[in-house]
Amino acid sequence: MTTYIVLLGPPGVGKGTQAKILSEKTGLAHISSGDLFRENLKNQTELGKLAQTYMTKGELVPDDVTIAMIRDRLSRPDCKEGAILDGFPRTPAQADALETMLKDFNGHVDVVPFVTADANVLIERLGGRWTCRANGHIFNEKSNPPKNEKVCDFDGSELYQRDDDKEETVKRRIEVYFDQTSPLISYYRDHGKLVEIDGTQSIDQVTQDLLTAVKK
Repeated sequence: MTTYIVLLGPPGVGKGTQAKILSEKTGLAHISSGDLFRENLKNQTELGKLAQTYMTKGELVPDDVTIAMIRDRLSRPDCKEGAILDGFPRTPAQADALETMLKDFNGHVDVVPFVTADANVLIERLGGRWTCRANGHIFNEKSNPPKNEKVCDFDGSELYQRDDDKEETVKRRIEVYFDQTSPLISYYRDHGKLVEIDGTQSIDQVTQDLLTAVKK
């Protein structure tokens, strides 16, 4: 029986971390739409070239191109049991297109865990984030501070704050996420597939809640 999971969550909630853990614990492939785009563009696949023609014009890549990339990825051997989709769909129209496509794989979206937290918590998490210049190690002023201010514990390189981790930018990113995603959240709630998970808990507890949602 194939299992398809759509994982939702705003910036700063730890969705990427949880997607990797969930993939390891369930054996389901983790498909990040961002990674998939980068892979197709880097390898200059036919779909990558097609997407590039829109991106160079500053246009959005049409849903059918994205769906074709997802279809190609799901047809690989590591997706035989199903997959965890991260970053797609983003709209109810894409969710409909995904359901239609999954019929070809004798499946459908089984559950949609929505890992969430108050905007204030997310702003605090992201706004206090510092990244090391050498290897991208991440620290947080409150939850995971470095031993020495602005110096990476692992390689001694300088820690800096990325532009998209600055408070005003973070606030805007979170607002945009909730504005754009609310129709999709309503869509999956109406279809009885949405399971809300408290993202302010410990990483282990969030993982446990995700596994419980998936097993149901």
